[in-house]
Amino acid sequence: MSKPNRDDLLRPIELLVLSGVMGVFTGLVVLMSTREIVLGLIGFGIAFIASLVVLAMLALAVKPDFQEKLDLDEQDGEDPRPPRSSGH
Repeated sequence: MSKPNRDDLLRPIELLVLSGVMGVFTGLVVLMSTREIVLGLIGFGIAFIASLVVLAMLALAVKPDFQEKLDLDEQDGEDPRPPRSSGH
């Protein structure tokens, strides 16, 4: 079985960081507009979870390309090559 490359390993971390940035931005906007820390934290939490769910759904909606399909077939233990015809 092949080892995952660096991009495959960092993809979930990228989604978490992007969601965190969106959450921090929303939390700061709420904090600066209301001057209440609790509301800022609630805004951060809601924005973080909502953006994480949306980004995960968008990541699932992307269809794998040919190379990814070969990799998935290899991980499943299937032969990615089409079967040979008998030539009769």
